[in-house]
Amino acid sequence: MRRKDREIDNIEAIKILHKGEFGVLSMITKENKSYGIPLHFVFIDNQIYFHSAKKGKKIECLKNNNNVSFCVVGKTVLLPADYSAIFESVIASGIISNVEGEEKKEALMLLIEKYSNDFINEGEEYIKKYLNSVKVIKLSIESISGKARKQ
Repeated sequence: MRRKDREIDNIEAIKILHKGEFGVLSMITKENKSYGIPLHFVFIDNQIYFHSAKKGKKIECLKNNNNVSFCVVGKTVLLPADYSAIFESVIASGIISNVEGEEKKEALMLLIEKYSNDFINEGEEYIKKYLNSVKVIKLSIESISGKARKQ
């Protein structure tokens, strides 16, 4: 990181992952082209969980190469007069793998709790109904870095 004065520690980076709403998963296609896609996610125990359709470009990329990075941008405030911004961001890198069984149900429930907390009962029914038609994948974090400008 060039601006060491903006580097944040892992504790701060993890806080950003917990409160983040969207992130961009970056992958490589089989044609060796970059591909990034914004996703909802949930972070727990050094893992980032995502839900997905069972087929599509993302799944094809991950079959080709399961080494990925995931970027989350937290709060931002533009500072036009300074040609800058107050910001916070995290990049996590690691390996994506498929999730099945009880871990899959738990990950989906964590996503419901994070994004639809007022609809837990309905979310449980939704999971039961669509469990077999959805894919859950997880990023096992191998490295994490964060950066912020606080003022």
